[in-house]
Amino acid sequence: MTEPAITASGLRKTYQDKVVLDGIDFDVPAGTVFSLLGPNGAGKTTTVNVLTTLTRADGGTVRVAGHDVGREAKAVRAAIGVTGQFAAVDELLTGQENLQLMVDLAGGGNRLVGELLDRFDLTEAARKPASTYSGGMRRKLDLAMTLVGRPRIVFLDEPTTGLDPRSRRTMWAIVRDLVADGVTIFLTTQYLEEADQLADRIAVLDHGHIVAQGTPDELKRRIPGTHVRLRFTTAAELGAAARILPGSTPDEDALTLRVPGDGGTKSLRSLLDRLDEYSVNAEELSVHTPDLDDVFLALTEGAAK
Repeated sequence: MTEPAITASGLRKTYQDKVVLDGIDFDVPAGTVFSLLGPNGAGKTTTVNVLTTLTRADGGTVRVAGHDVGREAKAVRAAIGVTGQFAAVDELLTGQENLQLMVDLAGGGNRLVGELLDRFDLTEAARKPASTYSGGMRRKLDLAMTLVGRPRIVFLDEPTTGLDPRSRRTMWAIVRDLVADGVTIFLTTQYLEEADQLADRIAVLDHGHIVAQGTPDELKRRIPGTHVRLRFTTAAELGAAARILPGSTPDEDALTLRVPGDGGTKSLRSLLDRLDEYSVNAEELSVHTPDLDDVFLALTEGAAK
């Protein structure tokens, strides 16, 4: 098995008398998207700062790209790219000049500038000042600049904050392309839908502790609330179904019935058999499961403020 791209074991960080990270553990397999979620003040930014060598840990072991972040910080920096919450572009320069500056600093070839402009669909705007770019274009330029050094691991700290839905989905497509090329993505985000769409694994951080880890589907299954929703055409059918399905909750205005269940085929088949047994017909059936919003609120005790 290949070594994980990122490993944290017993990671601790304290500021004066405040414990920000209280011995957290996680692994990030290479070539995957790992998303760290948590309310404001949970320790997400501190975690990113430690992993990217900007802050020294007070305890534990952290390895990034096979290197210890404390003893081999230079090697870690050579293997990673970091895109922060705000686009770090020089607005007085054009998009092309911003990229050229990064290429010159990294010692790369001039051909890389054109490749990145094309990859991020910025060729047409390349000679315009970055001050004229939209928020989505600036974020794309910022990420393109991050990729100049061809990092194996990219840290994206809330990369789509403030972007419109179209620009956000464009960034999602770029992230998926990077992963397809073998890049590892460490993502923090305010948008739970974003983590659901992109992440292979998610860790939920709260009060300095990781309170849950797993795939998005695994985390959703931890939270009760899965149910089947039946819609009927008449109040009589709704009433009949409510009487034969124990624990169900009718909505007389919408003519719907909420029936608790696990969403599995066995329980669904049993429900349909029960309706057939009493000759009750539903106009529409749908299965509903908790989303990451439900998971987040349940695991962090609604602490997101």
